[in-house]
Amino acid sequence: MLKNAKLFILSAVIILFPSIFYSQGITTAGAYFKSVSDYYSTIKDYEASVEISADRREMAGKVSFKRPDLLRIDFSNPQDQVIVFNGDMLTVYLPGAAAVLQQSANSGKGGMGGASLASPNGLSLLSRYYVIAYEIGQEPVPLEEGSSEKVIKLVLNRRNSSEAFRFIRLAISADTKLIRRVEAVTPRGEVFLFSFTDYKLNQDISDQRFIYDPPSSANNYNNFLFSE
Repeated sequence: MLKNAKLFILSAVIILFPSIFYSQGITTAGAYFKSVSDYYSTIKDYEASVEISADRREMAGKVSFKRPDLLRIDFSNPQDQVIVFNGDMLTVYLPGAAAVLQQSANSGKGGMGGASLASPNGLSLLSRYYVIAYEIGQEPVPLEEGSSEKVIKLVLNRRNSSEAFRFIRLAISADTKLIRRVEAVTPRGEVFLFSFTDYKLNQDISDQRFIYDPPSSANNYNNFLFSE
């Protein structure tokens, strides 16, 4: 169970942190991507509902973000599961395994990898390691077949084989300029899908929101992302 959780968490960290920095668009896909980044850099904090599909599992919860790099997900499915990044430490509570997983952002091979994207340089890193293109074109299209919601769709293809995802698809709301969907596909063909709704921007979220004290009865696993 912990091995599967590690794969999901690592993928979630890589997906969620860069997805914090998008919106707005024009002309080339690269210019659109940059304008999305510029818009998100003006947002102090936000909360949103998130639905996640990964490895044939369906999950849901609420994500909270505060600039520059604070992130928390409180899951309703699985109930009581929590992921928190406080800028220095990633903490994951898995109630089903009675386990607390912790990873320092400054330890391991080159730091936190995906978590390091939760910074002002996050978007530039994606631009550096992925080639950005429109999936269909620069005009808004339905989010999915039969949907009345219009989005701009981008596809990011990795520049080299060392990247965690072979490609990433983004769907950005044409009306609100916020990310609605992230689909990331690994080299093995595993698909991670994140859908965001009900955004609430600039709520003056307290830093205390990103302090989490897990149950004392849980087993602790440190440096879990880089352990065998």
